[in-house]
Amino acid sequence: MRLDGLVRRTGLSWLAAGLLAESGRWVLWFPVLIGVGIGFYFALDHEPPIWVGPGALVLAMVTGVLVQVRRPDWALAAWILLLAVPMGFAASQLRTALVAAPMLREDIGPVGVRGRVVQIDRLDKGMRLFLTDVTVPGLAAADTPRILRISMRNTETMPLIGERVRLFATIGPASDAVEPGAFDFRRHLYFLGVGGTGFALGRVRRLDGPVEEGVLLEQWRHVIADRVAARLPDQATAGMVTALLNGQPTAIPETDMEAMRQSGLQHLLSISGLHIALVAGLVFFLLRGGMALWPAFALRHPIKKYAAVAALAASIFYMLMVGSPVPTQRSVLMTGVMLLAVLVDRNPFSLRVVAVAALVVMLIQPETIIGPSFQMSFAAVIALVAAFEVATPWMAARRKEGGQGWFGQSLTYVGSLSLTSLVAGMVTIPFGLHHFQQMSNYGLLANMIAVPVTSFWVMPWGLLVYLLMPLGLEGWAVTAMGWGAEAILWTAHWVADMPGAALHLPLLPATGLVIFTLSCLWLCLWQGRIRLLGLAGMLAGLMFLPLAPRPDLRINGDGKVVGVRLADGSLAVSTRRAGRFDSDEWAKRDGMSVEPRAWPKQGSKDGRLTCDTPDACLYRLNGRTVAIALSPAAVDALCRPGIDALVTRHPVNDCAAAIVIGPQTLADRGAHSLYLDGNIRVDAVRAGAAARPWN
Repeated sequence: MRLDGLVRRTGLSWLAAGLLAESGRWVLWFPVLIGVGIGFYFALDHEPPIWVGPGALVLAMVTGVLVQVRRPDWALAAWILLLAVPMGFAASQLRTALVAAPMLREDIGPVGVRGRVVQIDRLDKGMRLFLTDVTVPGLAAADTPRILRISMRNTETMPLIGERVRLFATIGPASDAVEPGAFDFRRHLYFLGVGGTGFALGRVRRLDGPVEEGVLLEQWRHVIADRVAARLPDQATAGMVTALLNGQPTAIPETDMEAMRQSGLQHLLSISGLHIALVAGLVFFLLRGGMALWPAFALRHPIKKYAAVAALAASIFYMLMVGSPVPTQRSVLMTGVMLLAVLVDRNPFSLRVVAVAALVVMLIQPETIIGPSFQMSFAAVIALVAAFEVATPWMAARRKEGGQGWFGQSLTYVGSLSLTSLVAGMVTIPFGLHHFQQMSNYGLLANMIAVPVTSFWVMPWGLLVYLLMPLGLEGWAVTAMGWGAEAILWTAHWVADMPGAALHLPLLPATGLVIFTLSCLWLCLWQGRIRLLGLAGMLAGLMFLPLAPRPDLRINGDGKVVGVRLADGSLAVSTRRAGRFDSDEWAKRDGMSVEPRAWPKQGSKDGRLTCDTPDACLYRLNGRTVAIALSPAAVDALCRPGIDALVTRHPVNDCAAAIVIGPQTLADRGAHSLYLDGNIRVDAVRAGAAARPWN
């Protein structure tokens, strides 16, 4: 049956006809389905056999060939549907295998650690060293991480990039996810090649020997931080300028970072699409304008293409200077594809360009798709390109009606900036709720002020800093750049201090986010009326917000802190002395804007939690009882008839409870969440000790 026959026979002929009418845009769904395959891989509880992805890909290719031979009218749709998902799955498996490196399994130390410094992150208080060529006494070379990340408070001795150092530290595995479904720190560091983290005790000792070459760019980033700090006395201003010049925002004080988050300006600190576009745009228009002033040259040479090549070179240089983080690589790739379109005389602002960039990023670094940076940046870009596809004809008509004067051009700029901030802000809200549980209510206002300051003041001075720094003449340019940074910080604090500046909501469940994402893509990728179905899907995805999972009981990965849900919906925890980060994250994921409180020694007033002693508590809900043993003595006292589950970080020899979550279970499966809804449902961060390579 040919496709036109299918259209006549189906009850959804209007939908089929709409899809056939847009066959030219079917290819845009290829990277979307590759993303689906990547999502399938990372959603698995256990690592699949290595042959699954390649085998499925080969089977899909064979099937696609057969379809193309027998049904050529189905060929394009068949190749997109059959190849994309297994290709994404196979790319994920390949990437996981390629980055495999030893990871620490248990805590070690204090112990003397030796290594070569390859990166230094300045922190608000202290610094963070990344060491390679690591040696740890008693740890075999085969079990030694390729890269070790060490945090330290003492900054009296600042090593050089490429220098070998020795320090005493406690080291161990990276932090676990705070609860099932939360951000997985171990997985994140696994794909960065970091096999362990630690904290230094005392000073770092610089060892004799040559400084390793090949780290020139990292040394320059270190020089940039030193010179900016020497020129700008205010730590927040210096930290922001440094972040824009070398990509390290870690020195910005937490109070200022929180203001940036609540005002919706934190994206200005992530070197991504905005910054790369500004660098490329400034270089492109300055060079093209400069060459146009030389008519004899401009008439004989393709100055537009020359400027595009220079803009691409400037973008790559900027990426290298800020450390080549994944968002910057993605932005440079997208910018490169757009500039390539200029070189071949094609429209650089199209969804096909975005699709190519997304495709390359997902095949090279598939793990980025599950992170907020990839999701929010591509969501914003896709929505903006789709919005301007619709708005461009109207704006062109306005210009023909006399909008070319300075007033009309000003209105056009303000309107474009407002549309950009509104569209990007609205489409990224669900991703912010899923990952950060926070929404900035005045982000449009803050961006209307801060983005022009960044575009027309801060970034041009930043380019001048790069040009003058090799000559040692950058001081006055750094000062001017600092004025712009101060204006941005002032805007952030002004907006953040407004009543209701930030709204804290429970996390948007993953199911709702997937539905919203696919529906948003449906709205943006199609052009006809069928695109409007995406609006209903986006609304359906947001309807999952009230359905966010709210565990009745939580226990963190090392068992040091337990959290329980009280009758009023608030969260109470066993202690605030340990596991503070975990319990704070629990509260944020519940949509709470205040820190959780430690429960009273005798239990809660609502009767859900009762404690015979401060270390032996019972949590009762819906006819189920969970014992919480906070000391070894409490374990024996609570293992008695009537207990449905026992939660403790202390050894359990024998217990009548049907469910026992003890130290071994926590070590194997990480943090746990319990739901008491008639039965006891138990969720854990991972399925087992070695279920995935990063575990």
